Amino acid sequence: MAAATVDDILADLPLGFASLMLRPSRTDAAIERFVIVDADDETSDGGTAFVLLIGVRGRSALPAVRRLLKSPPLVLAVKGSPEELAEAEELLRAAGTGLLLVDPAADWDRLLSIAKDRIQPRSYQSEVLTLLEEDLFAIAQTTARLTSSHVVIEDAANKVLAYSTVTNAIDELRKASILARRGPRKYELLLKDLGAYRELHRTRLPVRVPARPQDGLRERVAISLFAGDRIMGYIWLQETGGGFGDDVDYVLTGSAARASAELIRYRNQQSVHMREDRIVRLLSGPAEAAASAHSEKIPADRPSALILLGLSASQAQEDDAALKHGELANLASIHAAAYKPSAIVGQFHGDTAVILPGLQSANAGAGLRSLAEAIVRDATKHLGISPFAAVGPTVPDLLSIHSVTGICEALLGCMRRSGDVSVATVDDFEAEILLHDAVENFTTATFRHRSLWAMLREDAELAETLRAFFDASLDVAECAKRMRLHKNTVYYRIGKVGRITGLDLGNPRHSLVALLHVQEWAGTQKELLGKK
Repeated sequence: MAAATVDDILADLPLGFASLMLRPSRTDAAIERFVIVDADDETSDGGTAFVLLIGVRGRSALPAVRRLLKSPPLVLAVKGSPEELAEAEELLRAAGTGLLLVDPAADWDRLLSIAKDRIQPRSYQSEVLTLLEEDLFAIAQTTARLTSSHVVIEDAANKVLAYSTVTNAIDELRKASILARRGPRKYELLLKDLGAYRELHRTRLPVRVPARPQDGLRERVAISLFAGDRIMGYIWLQETGGGFGDDVDYVLTGSAARASAELIRYRNQQSVHMREDRIVRLLSGPAEAAASAHSEKIPADRPSALILLGLSASQAQEDDAALKHGELANLASIHAAAYKPSAIVGQFHGDTAVILPGLQSANAGAGLRSLAEAIVRDATKHLGISPFAAVGPTVPDLLSIHSVTGICEALLGCMRRSGDVSVATVDDFEAEILLHDAVENFTTATFRHRSLWAMLREDAELAETLRAFFDASLDVAECAKRMRLHKNTVYYRIGKVGRITGLDLGNPRHSLVALLHVQEWAGTQKELLGKK
């Protein structure tokens, strides 16, 4: 039976399903059982129980709450609003019992099922093992691409857990290891005689094993997978002909951090729900972030940052876009783990999110940009894609990380539209973000400048000239150059726009009105082209 705290249960619940209105006084006490209590039931032994009070909600639950407090449970789940349960909250606070506020529309069976899975795991071990194997194979394949080598991940008993794509450029040890799913005994003894395992047990750094042509061994680099002081396995890299690059130690360190995290999660039989929703929960708000941070032992009180990685609009439409998203996330996770072992990587609104908690200071901008540049560079080189990386501003703690999601998404959108910059911070696109936000707000309004809007829809020549005029920062000569027109032609057309609309484009206010209309019109034109 697995130990579970109230934070573990809360972390597994769907977003909006329930919220912890009152934390139990015994914060870290393990929940040992679950009890369903009807409103008319007599009190039962609460102790370390998680009690679901069904059949009543809001203020009508008060009599049942008073009966339950004769033997206070660890946590009580009730349906209702904070206002309706204010009096119950005071009674439970005095008793040291936690209060989980459940949405009135929520399904009790769903809550009970999720909670039971935490403390009484059903037979999902095989499912978790499958997920673990998929993750380890992805790590092995990505590491192989980054290092141009063959990769094998073993457990502490030298059983092969995962390996990269097999090629002809591997030696007999690797072939035998893959076929038997463990290294042959004579090769294990040889590696021990060479001192490889002794060195791997002594250090957390990569260890080099020189080639032994007489024994059929190519050059290797290996690293141990640690959980605290306990070795959980090894990653072995075998060169495949070109030798190892200068960054092999850096990449291998990141791969080890990622593989160790997956092995630890499997050993602890972490919930599949929690594993899937970590990013979404951390970015949903302070309450969800606090629960996840507490459950996963993530530092929550130090500066944190968010990096969003996304494909270009054209690459996102390609047949293998989903595969590329996964490969990008795997690559980013290795780089992020090398930069900060506690980094969390996952999908968020169709993009890849990298959350970096526990930063040393709020002045981590240069390091974060370097990390993003390394991810983009290797994705371009090894995955054949050209992603964009939006580096968000650093926030004072992990509980504030949700506040920068909108900024990062807006920044990533500006980068996609620009197409010129692959890595950027808010400072690089601040004006564009504000303009896009203004246009978005403008498009939700119903009123338009009637003559200008009609002209944009009906006269393509004037519309395109006006857009080029704004793109050229109201410079007639530059506009003429871009459109390959005579300056007088541009002067004539801009003058005609003024006569038709009554707007003076030399007036900043009139110019702003025209710019907002042109931006909206350009957006509709782009949508029409996309549908063709």
